[in-house]
Amino acid sequence: MSYETTEAKIFTCAQSQDLAEQIAKAYGVKLGNVITSTYSDGEFQPSYEESIRGTRIFIIGSTHPGPENLMEMLLMIDAAKRASARHITAVMPYFGWARQDRKDKPRVPIAAKLVAKMLEVAGATRIITMDLHADQIQGFFEKPVDHLFASTVFLPYLKSLNLDNLTIASPDMGGSKRAYAYSKALKSDVVICYKQRAKANVISHMELIGDVTGKNVILVDDMVDTAGTLTKAADLMMERGALSVRAICTHPILSGDAYTKLENSKLEELIVTNSIPLKQESKKLRVLSCANLFAEVMNNVHHNQSISNKFVM
Repeated sequence: MSYETTEAKIFTCAQSQDLAEQIAKAYGVKLGNVITSTYSDGEFQPSYEESIRGTRIFIIGSTHPGPENLMEMLLMIDAAKRASARHITAVMPYFGWARQDRKDKPRVPIAAKLVAKMLEVAGATRIITMDLHADQIQGFFEKPVDHLFASTVFLPYLKSLNLDNLTIASPDMGGSKRAYAYSKALKSDVVICYKQRAKANVISHMELIGDVTGKNVILVDDMVDTAGTLTKAADLMMERGALSVRAICTHPILSGDAYTKLENSKLEELIVTNSIPLKQESKKLRVLSCANLFAEVMNNVHHNQSISNKFVM
């Protein structure tokens, strides 16, 4: 059978099992068979229980901390390389360690660059990911990177809300480009929050640049970790006269007391994708699936077709 007609195979790391099943269903294939053996000290070993020689395989797995998620992806890639897979595409809905994309003070690592090199050394021939913390991370790779945007998932939902006096907001200066892209698509105004941090995950001061009086506000960010920035921004905007505040965040890390902050905040709802499995449920959380997006892109990649229509912004 020629390479052109060989069907691709899809495998998953343990942490992304539910999303991978949805992607495989949308793609039209069954998930490949992988068994993971675990030693008593915690060391683990994945094993492909079917031939992948000469095939294109997709390995689905978000690499959110802890480190075992990244390690599992690396081991899966290495095993595939040693089993003579022809193309090995790491499908990472959430690319972990991406916040360390530069030296922001002396004597610290650039973890995003390190992770990129580890993936390549392990044997990945292509990366598919979504809403990187910083676009320039693509340049850390010497292999092709398909950087997808969750806007293709979020925009139809936002338009369905039919909100009057809509305003898009960025919770910090770094997200202003993303906010402007959404505002262009939705033909709305933009406001920006200016924040200062005392240390990581701790905000000492926040100010609002722009007017939200009488507006329905949508906060836009790539991830939500402790939810401190989002909830503080939402409370500030309600104090400044906003009618309602919602937030869209691609990656729901939601660590620490994030769920408590979310429940106690003035956010009407937090809209996220299923790039990372939720730790618990919340009445303020709405999860939109990114499975169809990844399935369509993976299918186009396998058949050497353009994916440019998936880049809404």
